[in-house]
Amino acid sequence: MKQNYTVRHGALEGVETFLAVARHHSFRRAAAELGVTPSAVSQAVRGLESRLGAALFTRTTRSVGLTEAGQRFFDRAGPAFAELVAAGEVARDLGQRPAGLLRLSVPRGVVPLILEPVIGSFAQAYPEIELEIAASEEMVDLAAGGFDAGIRFGQFIAPDMVAVRLTPPFPFMIVASPDYLARHGRPERVEILRHHACLRLRRSNGAIAHWSFANGTERIEAAVSGPLIAHDYPTLLGAAIRGVGLAQVPGPLVRTPIADGKLESVLDALAVMTPGVFLYHPGKRQMLPKLRAFIDHITSAS
Repeated sequence: MKQNYTVRHGALEGVETFLAVARHHSFRRAAAELGVTPSAVSQAVRGLESRLGAALFTRTTRSVGLTEAGQRFFDRAGPAFAELVAAGEVARDLGQRPAGLLRLSVPRGVVPLILEPVIGSFAQAYPEIELEIAASEEMVDLAAGGFDAGIRFGQFIAPDMVAVRLTPPFPFMIVASPDYLARHGRPERVEILRHHACLRLRRSNGAIAHWSFANGTERIEAAVSGPLIAHDYPTLLGAAIRGVGLAQVPGPLVRTPIADGKLESVLDALAVMTPGVFLYHPGKRQMLPKLRAFIDHITSAS
């Protein structure tokens, strides 16, 4: 059965005052606890009774007692108000120190390069923070997905986000295994790529990404073809290492395989530059200490 959670304007006004009077059985002692005048307590209770349409207290010159309506209201409002107070303390606590669940949306390729080197030291430095990494190529709505921040290439970050640089700009590089290049030759021009097995990326919007090249100030887009379409760069990189074909991937991903002799780069002079990788979030006013701590930690480690 669907429940109606609509709260009328002012529905909670006077509840704290009512609870104080009910506990003390006295308007004067309730006023002393709340730091207000007895007349202010009486006015708040009358306002609450008026909104509820029922008398909550029976009053004599010597005592204050609860009516049946007042007792029922006290039995349910007391625990509910205590929960509200506890909820406020939890929220206040999270707003004052690094603690709680920190959720990040990141591409798969970013995890080994940027996050894995700092996860251990961050967990040790901030034991009260739970770090959740959602590795996906999908461009998510941070607020709708319940994420504190995301990590993406700079060109894909919306202008209304606050962006924090994590890497310098770097090229997108064309790479292949030495075995593949020995069998098929090294392409020297973009036009030659139509004769090669080119491994392609399908973006989160469903489109297959063209390969991009820089010819001076001119940017060239090339539609290529090949035996594999993947949804992330690590899969393309692994296939290239195994000799399946050529892949265009972010430069930082191929530094180690090239140094190890597992890959070679081609068409370097035409490599297009990307702004780099950034952490992004909705804004400083919405930043909790847990995110501030993570940003400080990851930027100092880079």
